[in-house]
Amino acid sequence: MVPLSMTPTGAKVKVARIVAGSRLRSRLAHMGIYEGTIVKVIANVRRGPVIISRDEARYGLGFGMAKKIFVTYLSSPRPKSE
Repeated sequence: MVPLSMTPTGAKVKVARIVAGSRLRSRLAHMGIYEGTIVKVIANVRRGPVIISRDEARYGLGFGMAKKIFVTYLSSPRPKSE
């Protein structure tokens, strides 16, 4: 498991664990993000928000929030061809 904040752009991941209090868990639940949810990392520059997509929706999570969400990889991003 790795924190969502350290997941590279383009990776498809499954939420394995959320280490947070009830307020953050509630905010994530309103976005449809629970343990077991599959999301794709749209953008992560490792400073500022982490942009993810779930189904057809996109969400911006603050770096602090993303550090509390632990994920497992379903697919790694493909290397960019030159």
